Amino acid sequence: MPSRILVLDDDPAECRLIEETARMLGSRVETASSGEAALARVRRPDAPAVSVVVLSPSALEPDGFGILPRLGASPANPAVIVRADQPGGESALAAMRAGAFDVLVKPSSPARVRTSLANALRLAALTDELARTRCTRTGTLTLCDLICRAPAMERIVDLGERAARSSIPVLIEGEAGVGKETLARAIQGSSNRRSRPFVRVSCGGVSEALLESMLFDGETSAPAGMPERRLGKFREAQGGTLFLEEVADLGTEGQARLLRLLQDGEIDGPGPLKVDVRLIAATSRRLLDLVSHGAFREDLFYRLNILPIRLPPLRERREDIPALAEDFLARFAAEEGKRGIAGFADETMDALVAYDWPGNIRQLQNAVFRAVLLSEGGMLRPDDFPQVAEHQGSSAHDEVAPRPPAFSSASSASVAERRQHGPHSHRGLRPALVQADAGPAQRYGLARLLDERGEIRRFDALEEEVIRFALGHYRGRMSEVARRLGIGRSTLYRKLKDYGIDTEASVAPDGRTAPELAVVEQ
Repeated sequence: MPSRILVLDDDPAECRLIEETARMLGSRVETASSGEAALARVRRPDAPAVSVVVLSPSALEPDGFGILPRLGASPANPAVIVRADQPGGESALAAMRAGAFDVLVKPSSPARVRTSLANALRLAALTDELARTRCTRTGTLTLCDLICRAPAMERIVDLGERAARSSIPVLIEGEAGVGKETLARAIQGSSNRRSRPFVRVSCGGVSEALLESMLFDGETSAPAGMPERRLGKFREAQGGTLFLEEVADLGTEGQARLLRLLQDGEIDGPGPLKVDVRLIAATSRRLLDLVSHGAFREDLFYRLNILPIRLPPLRERREDIPALAEDFLARFAAEEGKRGIAGFADETMDALVAYDWPGNIRQLQNAVFRAVLLSEGGMLRPDDFPQVAEHQGSSAHDEVAPRPPAFSSASSASVAERRQHGPHSHRGLRPALVQADAGPAQRYGLARLLDERGEIRRFDALEEEVIRFALGHYRGRMSEVARRLGIGRSTLYRKLKDYGIDTEASVAPDGRTAPELAVVEQ
């Protein structure tokens, strides 16, 4: 949610200046009528935390700056900015001695107010990020600690809260780098198992026999001085949570033993043990597609799929990008001693928000870390993010570039119209969570609603894209395409003519249309 700034000032003009500046920084402003009221608001546990308090000495009670230590002792510990009447005066010195973060002299320029608020918010972001890191390491990360300003994350938090109140298995699906492990740790930290073990096991890149032994049996041999047998991961997680990463890579025998454990509540083999473990499984592939291809047990899928959560990719929660980037910047700048970095330039943040981030949060984190390492100070510019800058350049080039050969069957008039209104070819159909050898039932498309400039795409462009994809998906069977799209065959043929789609020329020898080939082989 947006950061909160609490203002205590009896000058309406100054209050308006702070409110306007705060909105430019993406923060929300609240006001208080007195120092005690401000202190009560900061201490409220049922309200969003206050990051910054801006106060004027003239609005304080007789005890004056005695409220500053009390604000600092509150759980929120907000940064306090004091509005002084004259530079270097007694009030300014008293405020700094009492623990003020900054002193603004009235009247202050908008640029000075913006700088002070931005620095205070950056300090709050650093404090929050360090707290999240500490909570992650100690197993006390909760759903309240997650950055989730995007509407797409509201449902995720709601499902996470429901999961935390029970012990049923949870299945988290989502692309690589979206934060599946972070969500799993937040569910654990919000549940009554928060003080119990959180054990993470990756099922990918490990042989089936080794993974099965590691999960259920433990090691049968150990170095000198160690016990003869180490516990399997299920025994290690007793009373807590076991996080199975990339559960789709679990082998046939491992799937069978996991199913038996979920059904019977005990580990089989020598010395059977009743287990009390909360299971959270995660995968970057759609398990339902694997079930349809016989690559994953159907009965195990339904055992795991009791409470499914699909984490959206970062491109579907762009509202979270500024907060994530600011938190990463504050953390890495502190860790690397880069105190001269002032923040993101406006055009840089615009570019970060517009970029699709195929590697999701992990890619954003690495990009900010690289920018911090190579920065010489000042504001981070678009050139500090070469991958994003390169994407911007290629997007501008694509607007005047010729259409790929797969779409050459379109009429010259429709091609010219598409060039005029921006690219909307097969680039917008991303085969999400697809393996290289995916079959038809394992493939699904995603259509972009925004063009490369961040504007809503024309309806005819979206309609053409859907029709082209449907032709490929249903192998050019017109009756099936028309039925699935909910239109008549005559309407479908008319739209094919309008968009210049020549199905006979674009059908490949294996029955797929050229647009679909472009999607699958992308």
